[in-house]
Amino acid sequence: MLKILIGGTAAMLICIFLAPRFIDWLRQKSFGQFIREEGPSGHQKKAGTPTMGGLIIFVAIAVPFLILWDWTDRDWRAMGVFITGAGLALVGFVDDWTKVVRKRSLGLSGKGKLAAMVVVSLVFWWFVVGPADLEPTVKIRTLDLTIDLGWLYPVWIYLVVAFVSNAVNLTDGLDGLAAGVTAIVMTAYIGITYLATGASDMALLAACTVGGCVGFLWYNAHPATVFMGDTGSLGLGGLVAGIAIMTKTEELFLVIGGVFVLEALSVIIQVFSFKTFRKRVFLMAPLHHHFEMKAWSETKVILRFWIVAIAFSAIGFTLFQQSIK
Repeated sequence: MLKILIGGTAAMLICIFLAPRFIDWLRQKSFGQFIREEGPSGHQKKAGTPTMGGLIIFVAIAVPFLILWDWTDRDWRAMGVFITGAGLALVGFVDDWTKVVRKRSLGLSGKGKLAAMVVVSLVFWWFVVGPADLEPTVKIRTLDLTIDLGWLYPVWIYLVVAFVSNAVNLTDGLDGLAAGVTAIVMTAYIGITYLATGASDMALLAACTVGGCVGFLWYNAHPATVFMGDTGSLGLGGLVAGIAIMTKTEELFLVIGGVFVLEALSVIIQVFSFKTFRKRVFLMAPLHHHFEMKAWSETKVILRFWIVAIAFSAIGFTLFQQSIK
């Protein structure tokens, strides 16, 4: 438990103390955020805010995790999750870099991102069935049911990784929203991976992620002085998806990560409704923009979404505890 506390604290402090220099460097290089014109009008004032802050998050996560992981039993489940997160952070970095170089709000094409996610998912699948030696199964814990997917398992892994990483990416639309919700979700996974399963290395990675996100919030809280960009949101999504798969809690993630799920579903519903019926269900998607359009202040939306995330995570952790009794 001491190792977990040290890892999380170290990640937070690294992020807090290194971020100012990194933000200054981003400003010097004019690596600012480009805002979509179709977004809320109030967001246009955020244009030019330094982006790619996800780099500092992953430095803050990687340093204590890799040092402490090397001093322990070297659980390859945790390393597989870390490499998955780092791989998707690299995809996000290329996307952010493309936006900066081309000076527009669109980076990699959708097909390009999905193709990169296929590669990352296949690498993660190798870790799951190879070094981690897990069965190609999915547990439906609320029904005490196990489904053997066989050769379809890598497809399942890809779907989970793609959905979760894109859900976190969609949530990253307000100052501190994605970082705060990720910290809350990963706090639940500290409990699941250590208190419930004894997987201390994955608990260490979850704690480092919480620490990195909390440290990043010091500068990303409204009004943000830096954005995490796709580097951060895709990478953090990869870490969350990886831990959900390694702990066989993909079903419970729908509850634990309920805010991420609702954000993604709001976009799916909005697109389907508009293309099918030419009508919008929400004033604007993702869901946080809907409440902005209803004249909620950005701070109110963020804090209420954090509260909902805490409730979802607590319920999900309780369901997990009940499933292992």
